[in-house]
Amino acid sequence: MIFGYSTNAFVKFPLLDSFDRIARLGFAGVEIMCDQPHLYPPEYDAARLAEVKAALEKNGLTPTNLNSFTLFAVGDTYLPSWIEPEAERRKIRVDHTLACLDIASRIGCGNISVPPGGPLPAGMTRQEALRLFHAGMDQVIPKAEELGVRLLIEPEPDLLMERTAEIKPFVAEIQAPIVGINFDIGHFFCAGEDPAPAFEELFPWIGHIHIEDIAPTREHNHLIAGLGAIDFPAVFRAMQQCGYRYDMSLELYPYTDRPEEAGRQSREYLLPMLKEAGLAA
Repeated sequence: MIFGYSTNAFVKFPLLDSFDRIARLGFAGVEIMCDQPHLYPPEYDAARLAEVKAALEKNGLTPTNLNSFTLFAVGDTYLPSWIEPEAERRKIRVDHTLACLDIASRIGCGNISVPPGGPLPAGMTRQEALRLFHAGMDQVIPKAEELGVRLLIEPEPDLLMERTAEIKPFVAEIQAPIVGINFDIGHFFCAGEDPAPAFEELFPWIGHIHIEDIAPTREHNHLIAGLGAIDFPAVFRAMQQCGYRYDMSLELYPYTDRPEEAGRQSREYLLPMLKEAGLAA
């Protein structure tokens, strides 16, 4: 397992600069934000992607995931989503996902993460939202299969899917091995679940992990590891016992004013526990 750090904490720095800073902190991997101000697909031609790949190699960084969740370039954190009433808005999400899959293949990243539908629009039933989400996924799964890039749905508090009972039947029904789950430890805690048993139940579909701490109130606010209430040793034991073999990325986007300090403090807190669980050298 490679432990990476997401560039979405480094939005005040250019993308390649963020690689340098993450490598200097001692991380072996990096999750790349596929949105402005970082790797927004329409702004990256073959030449710029070659620069990205070269910078990763120079810093000895493995791309752990392409974070294709937000769309600040044309919307916000959640929109355009897979389940908006307007077809043209849903198409933006589909096209963005297709472009991110292509970029992942080009730079050697094995997976991308996408939102779990989106916020349920006013007047739309959950059944209709699920139908739209399935229709959107049907448009991107063939490309993911063609490229061999895993398409990972990330449950999120207050969106269409936030709990184990919602995401499990959805991915199971798709019956496409290329579709899985980006397991954000803090998100499950925010949704009122114990992350360790949730991980065990969802393990067959988990292809990447987001890690951060969350306050005892379960408020959805990513914290430096060690400042919240998550039982990390229990989660790491579950990972080890299940035989988890993919990667994990620290996600601390609230700390854009001090991303290096937040990353260093979190890494120093988590690394001994990861080693104790046999998940890090």
